Amino acid sequence: MPAITVTERAAKHIREALEKRGTPDQVLRVAVKGGGCSGFSYHITYAEKPGVRDAVFERNGVRVVVDPKSLIYLDGTELDWVQTLMQSGYQFNNPQVKASCGCGESFQV
Repeated sequence: MPAITVTERAAKHIREALEKRGTPDQVLRVAVKGGGCSGFSYHITYAEKPGVRDAVFERNGVRVVVDPKSLIYLDGTELDWVQTLMQSGYQFNNPQVKASCGCGESFQV
């Protein structure tokens, strides 16, 4: 089965965000959608629970879910959380990416 890994930093941030929202039992949904200047972009939302066909990846008490179509483009991806002076947010370390746009918001496989 294709896999996504979630770093400790990302799991900690997901857990904190869910607790802050008052929804600690929800899941983080990661998807790939067509669009952006390079062809695909990542989308992150919260969901009540995994869908029937979703793949579920659990790390340190948090669950990340991915639909089957998105999982094709995310296989082998590491989801991380970065916080620097210049940026703060989720970072996708996706080995399938062949090119990305200048702003880093979209990618090609």
